[in-house]
Amino acid sequence: MTAPVITSWSAVSPYGLGRGAFVAGVAAGRSAVSRPEDWPVPRQRVAPVPDFVTAEVLGRKGTRSMDRVSALAAAAADELLGADSRHREVATGERAALVLGTTAGSSTSMMDITRDTHTRSMPFHIDTPRIPNAIMNSPAAQCAIRHGLKGPNTTVAGGRVAGLFALRYSLRLLSSGHARSVLCGGVEELTQDRGWLEHLVGDPDRPTVLGEGCSLLLLEPAAPPDRPVLAEVIGVTLGVFREDGPDGALANCLSRTMARAGVTAADLWAVSPAVGQAEVRLDGHTPLPLPGAEAWGDAGAAAAPFQIASVLAAAERDPTARGRVAAVLSADRDNVLGCALFRIAKEPGSQHV
Repeated sequence: MTAPVITSWSAVSPYGLGRGAFVAGVAAGRSAVSRPEDWPVPRQRVAPVPDFVTAEVLGRKGTRSMDRVSALAAAAADELLGADSRHREVATGERAALVLGTTAGSSTSMMDITRDTHTRSMPFHIDTPRIPNAIMNSPAAQCAIRHGLKGPNTTVAGGRVAGLFALRYSLRLLSSGHARSVLCGGVEELTQDRGWLEHLVGDPDRPTVLGEGCSLLLLEPAAPPDRPVLAEVIGVTLGVFREDGPDGALANCLSRTMARAGVTAADLWAVSPAVGQAEVRLDGHTPLPLPGAEAWGDAGAAAAPFQIASVLAAAERDPTARGRVAAVLSADRDNVLGCALFRIAKEPGSQHV
């Protein structure tokens, strides 16, 4: 393999903490969506990360003022970097980059600080330790500080497509030599503030099912000589679509990405479709459909990273995936879309989780 490769991954998802919980949930075909009795938003179902309490998951040191979105990202980084000593060696220190997709950071942190400026006795009497949380790049910065990531640290905004934006940016860092490895992914929090925002801007007759979490990939510029890999990234294409809907634009994006990568319909093993996208069929061939938002809700900036994780999870237990290609398609209501292609390794990669 000569293209950039994925050597490991982690997930903190509505299936639970850790990669193992995600793999088990995908394998069982289980939905993590529920309707909690105490959820205040009308008619809205949600898929939260279960039993996620920051101090219990990450410890109390350095987490007192950490908001939920930063804690989710830190937990995913903890899992990936703690899974194997080599991961920490490769993915920390100088020229170890982190690229994290987001929608708009933490809506709750932004709204809390804005509310404080109106309700405190003076506008500047706000809870100052929470100010960094209101900045969009806070999760990426806190992960870098926590783990000693001293290379490029980047936050990319793009809603559901943010994970593919982050992947494209990561490939540029590797190809230009600005990083020797990249932790790449996306994170989204599920809070009441986000729930109300989505409720007010969405279709009241089709309430959004919201999810949350974080998934990270460990990307390296080429296959290491002493280490199996999971997949290589053979193409990422980003674009826009018109108001008439993304289906046609997504099909065209997939075709263009496959043509550039030299991939035929017969090479395509599986597809993770965008939210609401119909079944993908190419030249009479229907690739294996993989689970998406119907299983873990609309995870916002974590949506595409969860889709990539579902590709890797499914490939672990499907021998027909070896050496073949999987596609991840994504589209956001702000008229951006993307497609990424991954060639699954011919031999299963060994993981220590």
